[in-house]
Amino acid sequence: MKLKIIPLLVILIVGLSIFVSGCTDAGDSGNNRSTGQGAEISGNEEPIIVAVSVVPQAEFVEKVGGDRVKTVVIVPSGADPHTYEPSPKEVKEISKASMLLTVGVGMPFEEVWIDRFESMNSDTLIINCSEGIELKKLEGYHHHEGEEGHDEELETGHENKSERNHEELDPHIWTSPSNAKIMVEEIYEGLVELDPENEAYYSQNRDAYLEELDALDTRIREKLEGKEEKNFMVYHPSWGYFAADYGLNMISVEIEGKEPSAQDLTELVDLAKEKDVKVIFVQAQFSTRSAEVLAQEIGGEVVAVDPLAKNYIENMDSVSDIFARNLV
Repeated sequence: MKLKIIPLLVILIVGLSIFVSGCTDAGDSGNNRSTGQGAEISGNEEPIIVAVSVVPQAEFVEKVGGDRVKTVVIVPSGADPHTYEPSPKEVKEISKASMLLTVGVGMPFEEVWIDRFESMNSDTLIINCSEGIELKKLEGYHHHEGEEGHDEELETGHENKSERNHEELDPHIWTSPSNAKIMVEEIYEGLVELDPENEAYYSQNRDAYLEELDALDTRIREKLEGKEEKNFMVYHPSWGYFAADYGLNMISVEIEGKEPSAQDLTELVDLAKEKDVKVIFVQAQFSTRSAEVLAQEIGGEVVAVDPLAKNYIENMDSVSDIFARNLV
């Protein structure tokens, strides 16, 4: 009897081992998952929640993080990032983030959010996306030296001076593809710090996206060839870094974040005629009333371009086509 039982037990054990092995492979234990791109994802299947200030940052995170991340956008599409206030429900979602990406300059709400994150979740990794970027002064912001009350305001303390300095700097760093590449590098470093086990995966994704951004830059330069030193007018000065990259001159309709006065409009009409401007670029987040009045006065038109669109490369291709058609 024993001679018959032993072979049977061997067959049962081997068969059970094969069955368990097959189930494990088919069900995916989550320790190593193939991405189909040559690198494998290791570790916990739960994605890293990353909160970002503005929509374009979400694409950068998703391109680098792939299946390992979930993004939460603090300022949704169509909202003004300078003044937006999240709802309590949105605050709850944002507070779950393991990493917070700030634009890092010119957005006062970010300073408030950093304080909130530190009180709600002190373990949140905060990444300043403007690190390593050569920052520009914000076009259309006028620093009125010597006005009554101005010097007194600067002397009342560090907070006021800091706030004024923030207002002077242009926060729209992502409108330059070369700046976008720097932001992508910062995001990569942050994800590796949180999840070093998947460094190879993040590195592969980063390199692929950087190649896409290089190709985008090449296409824009080809489209705008011969347009150097051309002038364009915008309601809100969102395209300063784009203009600097491609040798264009941006003129802002907005004055210190406010609608231009009647006198300002008169001066802008004269300037537009002098610079042969025929198009006023606007975006959905701001009023178009002054731009429409100005366009009517110069016999031009208003054209919408959105610096906050989600599909960054597709949007920048579209924007550069619009600029190429309308710069004269």
